[in-house]
Amino acid sequence: MAFQPPYSPSLFRKRDNASGASVVAIDNKIEQAMDLVKNHLMYAVREEVEILKEQIRELVEKNSRLERENTLLKTLASPEQLEKFQSRLSPEEPVPETPQAPEAPGGSAV
Repeated sequence: MAFQPPYSPSLFRKRDNASGASVVAIDNKIEQAMDLVKNHLMYAVREEVEILKEQIRELVEKNSRLERENTLLKTLASPEQLEKFQSRLSPEEPVPETPQAPEAPGGSAV
């Protein structure tokens, strides 16, 4: 036995023309309602995508700023401070490479 969906407009169209016209009207209303729901969902999704894109931009900027700050702090830290910091890292974490600070004419790293 073939599967029959619970609602098939063709089942109703076999009746007289008056009820056939009302079925077509109902079908049109259903289609309009589905289009409205689809449009609403698409709008909501687009809005959410824009919000997420903005959050990603903000996080990328923050990450970049923190990376620059981290690099600066590493260049300003003394070798003893770096060694103390690295000893506090857990053994599972890889020890990051420390960049060599360019020496300023006065012997300062700034």
